[in-house]
Amino acid sequence: MALAASTVGVLAAAVPGRRGAAWWRARRRLPAQEAVPPAVATDLARRMLEVIRHGAVVVDRANSVVLANAAARQMGVVRDGRLAVQDLRVLADAVRRHGEQQVSVVDLPGGRLGRDPMAVVARVAPLDEVGHVAFLIEDVTESRRLEDVRRDFVANVSHELKTPVGALTLLAEAVAEAAEDPVAVRRFAERMQHEGTRLGRLVTELIELSRLQGADPLPSARVVTVDRLVTEAVDRTRLAAERAGMVVVSGGERGLTVSGEEGQLITALVNLVDNAIAYSSAGTRVAVGTRLRRSSPAEPGDWVEISVSDQGIGIAESDLERVFERFFRSDPARSRATGGTGLGLAIVKHIATNHGGGVSVWSVEGSGSTFTLRLPADRRPTPGVTEPGKPIRSVAAGGADRRPADDSRGMT
Repeated sequence: MALAASTVGVLAAAVPGRRGAAWWRARRRLPAQEAVPPAVATDLARRMLEVIRHGAVVVDRANSVVLANAAARQMGVVRDGRLAVQDLRVLADAVRRHGEQQVSVVDLPGGRLGRDPMAVVARVAPLDEVGHVAFLIEDVTESRRLEDVRRDFVANVSHELKTPVGALTLLAEAVAEAAEDPVAVRRFAERMQHEGTRLGRLVTELIELSRLQGADPLPSARVVTVDRLVTEAVDRTRLAAERAGMVVVSGGERGLTVSGEEGQLITALVNLVDNAIAYSSAGTRVAVGTRLRRSSPAEPGDWVEISVSDQGIGIAESDLERVFERFFRSDPARSRATGGTGLGLAIVKHIATNHGGGVSVWSVEGSGSTFTLRLPADRRPTPGVTEPGKPIRSVAAGGADRRPADDSRGMT
């Protein structure tokens, strides 16, 4: 509000003629001898308004524009010397009638060319007795979008939490009714354990996602060896792969390094491998591949690419753009069976973005998928790290030596 009051004062000083400057001197109770000459004040005020990021407009009694800065013109509220938005003209008339400042949220019709419609907060104040009115217009489109996303997120979380909680309640009732049937009790207890595990995982991933969206996503960034990321991810998913009757193999270039928070990067890679296991069949394999994409004129900077390929069910083309959305599941039935929360890939996307990189997906229905985590390479030497470019071959679950992972699919 202090900024709004100060800006209104500047707008008043910018009104042509003596009335605007005299009015502002009276409001501020400044002695006449200390006042800046009107011509100088007007020129300084105009220059100042051009650097204000909010839109600033002064109109006369006929709503003709007396003064407008660049931000206001870009918003499209001024056109051909007139106030172009009907809601703003109505606000100006109301301020003249009541003689008091008003604040209102206004949707600018049609939006800007090629962009979504703009929502603004308009603070409107009278400047003098002859009908000059000042507008200070703030673009709140992004904050409104974030609020919509937050509202949808809360609604989705409520729905997702109700499902396992409701299942646990019903199962507890079933156990109580079948107290004298050991077989039924054992069956219901197993289902309760499954739903409890799912609920715990959901809560954990919600906390992780909230932390990633915080103000300080990389509290302890340092040089991280990609070999260690792959080894740790393979080790953490070993039991899940064995239970599913498949193997996880790794291959690619050794000695690659990135800069970031090791724990987050391991989480991202584990989520990708877990996802590949969940959507694959017994007897297949998941391949983790690493490579360095060197700088080029079209794409400056070296990049490390870590791909996770599977031979699973694949993803429908219509779903490819949505797989990184929160709670989206390409196969809801399979996700329920595996205890998936629909948050794993959203977490991967946030981690990649926080590290200055990204994640992409290649998939054909029935032919498997390849998810590629792309991170800026760190070229600083790290003690004990093999020289980049040398191949690595390792084995995860399965016990038998296998050829290096083919990490070329889907990596362009």
